[in-house]
Amino acid sequence: MIMQKPADHPAVKPEKIGVLLANLGTPDGTDYWSMRRYLGEFLSDKRVIDYPSWKWQPLLQLIILTKRPFSSGAAYRSIWNEAANESPLMTITKDQTAAIATEIGARHGDDVIVDFCMRYGNPSTKSKVQALIDQGCRKILFFPLYPQYAGATSATANDQFFRVLMEQKWQPTARIVPPYFEEPGYIDALAQSVERAYAAMDHQPDILVCSYHGLPKRYLMEGDPYHCQCQKTTRLLQERLGWPQEKIATTFQSQFGPEDWLRPYTVEAVADMAREGKKRIAIMAPAFSADCIETLEEINEEIRESFEHAGGESFTYIPCLNDDAAHVTALCDVITANLKGWID
Repeated sequence: MIMQKPADHPAVKPEKIGVLLANLGTPDGTDYWSMRRYLGEFLSDKRVIDYPSWKWQPLLQLIILTKRPFSSGAAYRSIWNEAANESPLMTITKDQTAAIATEIGARHGDDVIVDFCMRYGNPSTKSKVQALIDQGCRKILFFPLYPQYAGATSATANDQFFRVLMEQKWQPTARIVPPYFEEPGYIDALAQSVERAYAAMDHQPDILVCSYHGLPKRYLMEGDPYHCQCQKTTRLLQERLGWPQEKIATTFQSQFGPEDWLRPYTVEAVADMAREGKKRIAIMAPAFSADCIETLEEINEEIRESFEHAGGESFTYIPCLNDDAAHVTALCDVITANLKGWID
């Protein structure tokens, strides 16, 4: 016997599965107020800055957010996608999402919907979770696009996802994609990008620097696995390339505040390399799934300047994997593995 819904019953859409990619975020513009909103949200996150609010917020609101939006806005303007009026991270994430959606559609059909959100700024996690639910997604696979886990990246993205689910009357079933720092497809995509870059050079670099975003050293001592996962990514890349250990190095960038951070610091390490006679280096950022302010401005401008000022002669930045075909396939393989049990 088929039960009919009452006439006033809310509409129920056919069930689908959502895949929600999540990246860090981007300001809506480079003006003072856009930058202040973005930086205020980012730097107020307890996962990022874990000082007590009574100590941190007056400093943030009265000093940092008075000055830093100007310098950060200038840095963003140097890399801004003027044609689309958006940051490169936004442009690249859109391209990644489109490519992943196409491949996942080919693998699993129209019942899987792929979209993206940002932890800070727009499009917000809340808006995109709601959009997936509105399309009938009763299962959502949440995928933080950070190869290596850190509390300040993966965990805060997960926190926000679950905060959004707390507001739902009927929560979808949810899964979180774990870090993929040692996935063979990801390591192979990194290696291919290095091999292409080296093949295009007239002279081989003396060393490849793998520069990862830094964290306070205290986080490592408190149990955050990020440092160890970064070291393993470098080792696996070195093994995949078939290189000796001295041809590749792990460093950390983007230090902020007075604490001691994970070392060696990239900006200092590349200068030391130049002074030690390594006049030709290549540098890449394996912790970033897409080029952004930390790669296009910090690495390709500030860190390059440090190397050249110390006597370095050739500095080659190898772009992030972005929407490279091997990267897209690697991410789709991770998605497919995490959809097991939901899809045949």
